[in-house]
This record gives sequence, structure tokens and C-alpha cells, in this order.
Amino acid sequence: MAYRMIKFGDIYAEPVRNGLTRPTKVRGSGYRMVNMGELFAYDRINGQPMELVPLNERELRVATLEVGDLLFARSSLKIEGTGKCSIVAGVPDITTFESHLIRARLDQSKADPRFYFYFFQSHYGRTTVLSIAKQVGAAGLPGSQLATLSVPSPPIQKQSAIADILWRYDELIGNNARRIKLLEDAARLLYEEWFVRLRFPGHEHTPVCDGVPEGWERKLIANVCDTIGGGTPSTKVPEYWEGDITWVVPSDVTKNDCLALLDSERKITEKGLRESSAKMVPAETILMTSRASVGFFALMDHEVCTNQGFINIIPHEEPMRMYLLFNLMNRVEEIRSNAKGTTYPEISKGRFRGMDVVVPSEPLVNAFSDFATGIVRQVRCLKKQAVGLQRARDLLLPRLMSGEVAV
Repeated sequence: MAYRMIKFGDIYAEPVRNGLTRPTKVRGSGYRMVNMGELFAYDRINGQPMELVPLNERELRVATLEVGDLLFARSSLKIEGTGKCSIVAGVPDITTFESHLIRARLDQSKADPRFYFYFFQSHYGRTTVLSIAKQVGAAGLPGSQLATLSVPSPPIQKQSAIADILWRYDELIGNNARRIKLLEDAARLLYEEWFVRLRFPGHEHTPVCDGVPEGWERKLIANVCDTIGGGTPSTKVPEYWEGDITWVVPSDVTKNDCLALLDSERKITEKGLRESSAKMVPAETILMTSRASVGFFALMDHEVCTNQGFINIIPHEEPMRMYLLFNLMNRVEEIRSNAKGTTYPEISKGRFRGMDVVVPSEPLVNAFSDFATGIVRQVRCLKKQAVGLQRARDLLLPRLMSGEVAV
């Protein structure tokens, strides 16, 4: 059953409003402000860290956010990003929004804002917004044009029923993300407790000389692991691409939200691998970005290859894998300080291999390996669950929006 269509402006509680301009020099204190960064990073705006800005009395009355407000990007570096929609899911403190954003406040006696948030997440909703954005181009999305958009209008009880279903999916996905963060924090904190603060089991009875406990050794990274680079098959040869070999690029890792990377955006063929400098590395190799965005890490549970923006790290001894991973994650600023380059920073394999690493006693390395390996397994399991939930939600979304699935 198709729903009747209305103009978006028919369900406004008040006219849309553009956000505020605040120069950098006045930022740093006052009230929270949603910027473009938060809009594109989060579909649901809540208690995320934000810049603080001053507001006068009038702005406090008219330019703050309430639960259920919809925020749209007026413009984006890429036209596809214009009109991106997020919903205000919570307002822990007074919060305003910047001038590149538009606030739409709906009459909640006529409309469930969550339903329209999901509508604008759907392919049809995005296409509807982009139809306006493409007409105006660089000028950005006019707030006045939002009111003219055709949107579905099922009865509000049905809107809420649909929104409840999709919201529960997002709650489960969010719970998984929070659990992943807690797990990774637990491994990181144990690393810092044992190997940075030196409060490891038995530390009370272990002499320390020159900052290194007895039984620990200072070595070169080159002495504890192999380092393998990557490569890119020629993009001019179609036979190199669209295969089934996982080929990781730095953006796959920088866009990922945990240590467990499940897949790559692009794949290459056996011919592309054979006729390029890309090399296969084993499952659980430490993938470290080494060019431009230096010092991001990932692990994959199957054999992969990467482009040349990585140093791929394979420890000589299996128990060293987790210790090395968290050691390097704890030294990102040091790694970046060793990156050179005029166009973009890059740390070479030679410079990386010449860095020192303190290797703890074997029992400690083994104990940490057991703990952190279990953490990564749980993280990977939760990540796979979240991806499955996202796919199910994304398949359900258009069918619910169109009325194809009854609720």
C-alpha cells in the first residue's frame, strides 16, 4: 500500500532556520554547537563532544535544539553530501547549530520526527533532497525549498510503529558499538598498566634499571617482526579489478570504527595481484597506515593485500602480535614524528624498522596475548553482528517507507 504524499512544510511546527556563524576567536566557552563534522559523523545527535560558543538571549530563544529536531547539511564538498540528515536524539545541555546546517522542527502532533529522519535516510528520500541540491549546485540547499519536498504521510500511529522498528535496530547497533569501545579500552588500559606504568604482576619484586625491568630487553622493531609493503594494480587494466582478493586502502581503515576490519571496499583479481607490487599477508597481520593518514591500525581474519599506503607487520613470534599492536598504538605520535614528506607525511619501512621496542618477559607477553586476543575475537564478533543488523535495517527501510511491509 502506497502512502499519500504531502508537502514537507505541511508538518512544520515553525519555519526552518539556518544556524549561526561564530568566528574561531570567540569559540571555546559557552554552549554546545553542532558543526558539519558532527552532522556527518553521527546520524543521531546526542551527547557527543562539541565546540562551545557564546549565545545572546535572542539566540537562546530561537537557535537552540530540541529532541526530534532534524538537521540538514546546506552544502557539502561533494554534492552527494548536501542535504544529509541527522536527528537530535537527546540534548544533555543547551545546544545550537552552525550556519552550514538547517534546522527543521516538526509538529509532533502530526508527525513522528523519527519517521521522517528514516525517510531522508532512504534512497527515495535522499534522491528527493538531491533533486533540489543539484539544481542550485554550489549555492547549497535552500531551507525554503525543503518545505516543497513531497514526503509520505501515513497516520502518525503508523509512523511511530515504523520508526520504533528501525530505532530498535539502531539501538542494537549502538549497543554493539559501545561494547566494542569498552572491550578495546579494557585491552588498552591493561597494556598501559603493565607496560607503561610498569604495574605488571610481580612488579613489586622486579628490579628496574634504566627504565627497563629485569628480564625485559630493548630491541629494534626489525628484530622482532617482518614488514611488508603493498601496491596498486594499474587502474587502466580492467582485468586487474573486481576480483575476489581483499585489497585494503587506508580509507578502509580510517573509516572503520574498531580494530577488526571485516572487508575492503575494492577487490582485485589474481592477475592484478601477480602483475603488481601488492603482496598477500596472512590473517591477523597488523595493518598500519604509513602514508598521509599515518598510524591507523586494523586486523583482518583472512589473507589480504594492501596498497602502498601501509606497513604490514608480521611478528616473528605469535604471542608478540598483540603486544606489538598495542605498543604501536600507544606510540602513534612518535610514529608520526618519524614520517617525512613534502606532499604528505610518510614513514618508510627503513625508518620504522629502526625504531626501538622494549620486549617484556615471555610470561608477561603470553599473558597479555591471551587477554588481548580474546578481546579482539569478541570485538570481531560484535562488529559482524552490527554489520548484519545494518544490512537488515537497510533492506527493511525502503519497504517500510513505501508501505510494502505492513506494520
